[in-house]
Amino acid sequence: MAAETLLNSELTCPECGHVSVETMPTDACIYFFDCAGCGTVLRPKPGDCCVFCSYGSVPCPPIQAAQPCCGSPNLKQA
Repeated sequence: MAAETLLNSELTCPECGHVSVETMPTDACIYFFDCAGCGTVLRPKPGDCCVFCSYGSVPCPPIQAAQPCCGSPNLKQA
């Protein structure tokens, strides 16, 4: 039985620690996210496909399903 895909993730700003609960899209990658706490623009870390995989409590839906994300040939296992 496959696990249910989680769509909410807590993004934590690496600069100020502000936490924002966001709903992840299932059909697009989020490459940039403006922190509401300090204004820092979050970008994916090298090797990650999106800000959720870098700073989220839950990786993006394609990665959760062990599928390529946004054309990325690398899979990061959840």
